[in-house]
Amino acid sequence: MSTPAPVSQRPSLAMRLKSSLIMGMTGVVSRCFLYGFNSVEVAGLAKFIELLDSRKDAAKRQRGLLTVSNHVSVLDDPVVWGVLPLKYAFNPSNLRWTLGAADICFKNKGFSAFFSHGQVLPCHRLKHSPFGGPFQPALTQAIRLLSSPPPAVAGPYPPTYTTTGADSHPSPLAYPLYRRHSWVHVFPEGLVHQHASTDLRYFKWGLARLILEADPAPDVLPMFIDGTQRIMPEDRTFPRFLPRVGRKVRVAFGDVVDYETTFGDLRARWERLVAREREREARAGVGAAGGEVGRGMVLLPGELPSEALKFGAEAQAIRIEVARRMRDEILKVRNAMGGFAEPDPSFALAETWAPDDGIEAKAYRSRVDGSNISQD
Repeated sequence: MSTPAPVSQRPSLAMRLKSSLIMGMTGVVSRCFLYGFNSVEVAGLAKFIELLDSRKDAAKRQRGLLTVSNHVSVLDDPVVWGVLPLKYAFNPSNLRWTLGAADICFKNKGFSAFFSHGQVLPCHRLKHSPFGGPFQPALTQAIRLLSSPPPAVAGPYPPTYTTTGADSHPSPLAYPLYRRHSWVHVFPEGLVHQHASTDLRYFKWGLARLILEADPAPDVLPMFIDGTQRIMPEDRTFPRFLPRVGRKVRVAFGDVVDYETTFGDLRARWERLVAREREREARAGVGAAGGEVGRGMVLLPGELPSEALKFGAEAQAIRIEVARRMRDEILKVRNAMGGFAEPDPSFALAETWAPDDGIEAKAYRSRVDGSNISQD
């Protein structure tokens, strides 16, 4: 049997230049807009910069970085990253990956190329697409970006992936050492939520998958954003396409959470559940992909060998609790900023928002709290 050709450890020069140009110029525009036309207040930036500096050399990273924040405006990404000094803007290997709406960011080849080079993964919203949900390919890509490269015995990841079975996207995982232990940012509310007191909705389960399934466990850092909702309010009138200026924007970076204290018991429960399911599937002799699943089989990050790990009651209970605890971490950052009303504890529950489930519009006023909601 012939030996497989070695996998290139980093993208071509052309790809790296395109990514540097797109992300760098986006960073320049974002910073000029924030500081040139608005007032900006940033808390915790020095510690966050120190964290980024410690991750500059991908070969020395020990784990991925997952940042998590509320979502109050379509401008949150990329504009809030304008708070980073410009020297970081042109180094994509140490900048965030995130998830973007597939029906907007990837609706044609031009957009797909732009956002792919801008380190955005195509995410389908379940409310508007049958390909959405917490088990879609974009989440698998994000889990693996946070993780260590696959062991040699497992072979390289494919160079492309599909989100619908009909589309094709270049996989960032085709360069496993270059992209090892990357930085991923998510907005787990899953939509723009412009609430009068900047309260938080419940967090979706995709977040829990990133926290539980990345290997090794990532550094998890909460953030809070306030003010961009006044730059692009969802109820704005003509000229709707123009952002408002002269607003105050506040961004707060929390500390990296103590993973063992915050999520350690839940990760242990998750790993025990995975072990039980692998044992059960091994006894049955058939895995989720139709092949044998023995105890010694390599299970790559993001692979779930049974339906019980997706839809079982215990798996769901673990994800719900992970999401709740992460929401609490972000509320701590919000409270430290000051100036906000006490959060409504019922907003942390998915069932609280059930009255909005039947609304088909991508932009609407919530029946629950009267907030302006946008999935565009």
